[in-house]
Formats: sequence, structure tokens, C-alpha cells
Amino acid sequence: MLINAGYVSQEDILTNLQQFFTDVVHRLFTWVEGSFRFENDMLPPDDRINVRVDLENLIIEGSRQMREWEQLQQEIPSLDMALKFTDRPGTNLKNVNLSVEEWRVVSYINPRNSMRQIATATKMNELEIRRIVYGLLQAGLVEMLRPEGFTPPTPPARVFPTENKEEQRTLVNRLITRIRSL
Repeated sequence: MLINAGYVSQEDILTNLQQFFTDVVHRLFTWVEGSFRFENDMLPPDDRINVRVDLENLIIEGSRQMREWEQLQQEIPSLDMALKFTDRPGTNLKNVNLSVEEWRVVSYINPRNSMRQIATATKMNELEIRRIVYGLLQAGLVEMLRPEGFTPPTPPARVFPTENKEEQRTLVNRLITRIRSL
């Protein structure tokens, strides 16, 4: 109906669907536990829109994001920490060049707001908020601290079937190999 009304083209819809599916697969790379079933010979129903996805680039980008995610988790292990501006005399935040997303985060920086709360308020996922906070930390604009009135959360249940990093990598590599074989 949107195509017939002239609001969008079929190419617009296919491009947006392709981006949506790519984002879904990228999120799969952050999973550390779960199961899935892939049925190679099962074709989609005729009433569905089929979208081609370049699996090789998808896997390469997913692997890159997974490495970035691991590094950011090491640098910023908990989103339950708050941020405050560093006490640097002569620093004027108005003269700093930041992206729109960085300014959105900066507007919520307050010792009472955890990074998780800032992510929720700015509608960012964990990777996005960690990227921005990491950049602000590296620039020396902010520092992490426990939020005012902080009570430590209960530790989460084990999220991977094994604690052994090598076994975790092996499982992820098996998943990648299976996806490549499709």
C-alpha cells in the first residue's frame, strides 16, 4: 500500500528490511548462551518478502563487533556506574566537538544517573552507550564513580554454559562456521 501510494519505493523497503535483519544477526553475536535450529532446506512462505544478505561481510562485521564488545566490556565492566565531569580548570565543554549522540549522553551526566539509566533515557543499547562513554573517558572529559545512593545488584546467573574462555570461543567459532556453510 505504501508503494502504491508513492510514499516509498520497493527498494526503500528492501533496504530497510536488510538493515533490520543485519542488526538482528549482529545482536546474535552478543549472545553467550542459547540454542537455535536452522533448517537449510526450508523455504520461506510465498507471501513473504525475501531479502538477500551478504553473509561473509555480515560475519566479518559481527566478529569485529564482538572483539570491540569484549574490549569495551573490559574498559567499562558495569553500566551501573555513574559519570561525572572531570575537574579540569579552563575546560569549557561548549568548545568541544561532539556528535549528536555524544551530546545526548553528556546532557544526562550526573552522579545520580547510572550509565544504564542514561542508555535507557537516550534509547541506546549497551554497545552504543559503552562506545560513547569510552570516547568521553579517553578524551578526559568524564570519570566513572558509584552512583549516589548505589546498592550493588545481585550477581547475574551464569550466562555461558562454561567459564572457560577457550571453550566459549570454540562455541562461537562453530556457530560462525555453521553460518558460513549455509
